[in-house]
Amino acid sequence: MIAFVLLNRLRSAAAASYKLTLTDPVRRVAFSQRPARFYSAFMASTAPIFRQLFEAESSTYTYLLADTDTREAVLIDPVLETVDRDLKLITEMGLTLKVAVNTHCHADHITGTGLLKKKMFGLRSAISKHSGAAADIQLSDGDRITFGKHNLMVLETPGHTDGCVTYVTEDHSMAFTGDALLIRGCGRTDFQQGCPKRLYQSIHEKIFKLPGSCFIYPAHDYKGQTVSTVDEEKKFNPRLTKSLDEFVNIMNNLNLPKPKKIDISVPANLVCGLHDV
Repeated sequence: MIAFVLLNRLRSAAAASYKLTLTDPVRRVAFSQRPARFYSAFMASTAPIFRQLFEAESSTYTYLLADTDTREAVLIDPVLETVDRDLKLITEMGLTLKVAVNTHCHADHITGTGLLKKKMFGLRSAISKHSGAAADIQLSDGDRITFGKHNLMVLETPGHTDGCVTYVTEDHSMAFTGDALLIRGCGRTDFQQGCPKRLYQSIHEKIFKLPGSCFIYPAHDYKGQTVSTVDEEKKFNPRLTKSLDEFVNIMNNLNLPKPKKIDISVPANLVCGLHDV
C-alpha cells in the first residue's frame, strides 16, 4: 500500500514538472533543444552494424562491422577455426566483406584472413606494415579503412609486438585494441619484439587519449568480460594505473608460459594464415 501511494506521488510530480515545462516558454525551449542521449554507441541510428564473436580455444574476439545502407563490411581478427561461422553470418546478413584486418601478428592462433580470401573473391587483407606479415594493405598510423559511410582509423600501439595497432571508429565511440589493452589487463611483452615501456606509452599516449566513454573491445578475454571503456581502464586497470617503472617491473616478472601454438601460429600468420592451409 505504501509503495502504491509513493508511486502515485512520483507520477503526479513528474506530470506536474512536464506540464510546467510545456507552459513555461524558457523551460520549453531548453527542453526542445536538449540533445538526444544514447546509452551506447549502438542506439544511434547512424551507427554501423556490429557483432562481437568469440573463439573459445584461444579466447579470441572477432569483430564484424558493416554499413547499414551499402552493406559493406570489415572483419577484425578472424580465426581460422571459425571462418565458416563468420561467412555464414555475413551471408545471412546480406553483407559484402571488403577487408579482413588483424590487430597484429598473433601468436596464439592462426588468422582466418588467408582462408577467407580463398573463399571470398575480391576480399583484401590488412595488417600493420611493422608486423612483418604479408597482406594486401600495409597499414600506417593515421590510415583509414572505409566501409560505406564509416571508417576505422589506425592508431599504432606497439609494445606487445612491433606491429600492434588499434582500430578506432570515426566517431571515437569504439576502439578495437587487439592485445595492447585488455579488460583490466594488457598484452604480455616477453616475446615478438615486446617492450613494456613502449606498451605503456602506447596505451597512455594513444588509447587513453580517446574519450572516456569510448568502448574498449580487446582481442582476448579469459574471464568472460566483453567490453570496457577508456575511463574504466584508466581508473581500474591494475597494471596501467601504476607508474612506468612499476609497470615495467610487473611485466618483466610475469613468468608466463609461452603460447601453446606460437611455433605454428607466427610462421602461418606471417603469410596471411595460409601456411599448410
